[in-house]
Amino acid sequence: MASRVGIALLNLLGRLPLPALRALGAFIGRVLFVLAAPRRKVALRNLALCFPDVPEAQRRAWARESFEVFCQTFLDRGWLWSAPESVVRSRVQLTGAVHELEGDTPTIVFAPHFYSMDAGGLALPLSTTREFTSIFATNPDPVLDAWFMGGRQRFGNVRMLNRADGVKPIVSCLRKGGLLYLLPDMDYGPTDSVFVPFFAVPDAATIPSLSRFARLGRAKVVALYSRMTPEGYVAELTPAWEHFPTDDHVADTARMNRELEAAIRTMPAQYYWVHRRFKTRPEGQPPLY
Repeated sequence: MASRVGIALLNLLGRLPLPALRALGAFIGRVLFVLAAPRRKVALRNLALCFPDVPEAQRRAWARESFEVFCQTFLDRGWLWSAPESVVRSRVQLTGAVHELEGDTPTIVFAPHFYSMDAGGLALPLSTTREFTSIFATNPDPVLDAWFMGGRQRFGNVRMLNRADGVKPIVSCLRKGGLLYLLPDMDYGPTDSVFVPFFAVPDAATIPSLSRFARLGRAKVVALYSRMTPEGYVAELTPAWEHFPTDDHVADTARMNRELEAAIRTMPAQYYWVHRRFKTRPEGQPPLY
């Protein structure tokens, strides 16, 4: 019942003018920055590890803004997933190398965890009729799970694949000329991870799925960097990465992190710093949290 009430409230708030909704999100974010001490400490630690040369005051300002953007983008789901299509189209723009979506070349869209990733996930099916596949993990709350699935599939030809289903359906989709929306930039634990640099951390556990799926699916890779703006969202599509993948999945994964670093530097407060990105350590190394 609580989940249903929460979703109904979000849908109701989604009818507010966008500036008012964003102001509410910023206020909630500032409150959470004070009250959610464990997540605040994680965000501050991540920023200290990644930007050791940046003054502490600046890192703290980024962390505070990160909480605000997190809450603003969460409230925005009220209109992203329930407002008329015309409203979503007026607020969510796809820019950049949109031509990369044309044709039927197998394509992987590298979509890292910026807080605006759900807006970017809608920008694609609003801009192409191609089959669009994403990988998900089931939410333990069936009401929330249905809400997430329905919101992310509301436009276009979108298919959600459970991570537990394995590699075969993902590769099959790519080889048929589909689009795969992939978010491999978190710390998913030691299984299948490789240790490659991420900012100033030389050994960040990272899954090499982008390289492997590109090779198995004979796919090109483009990146989608989604940014929250005062008017809504802008999702920028990059040209296909040259010389990717190679035969070295570790080198490919290190390159993926370098590409992501460059994007984060353009909007450091909008990345998902509340995740314990460096929780998995090489054997014998001390914990970072």
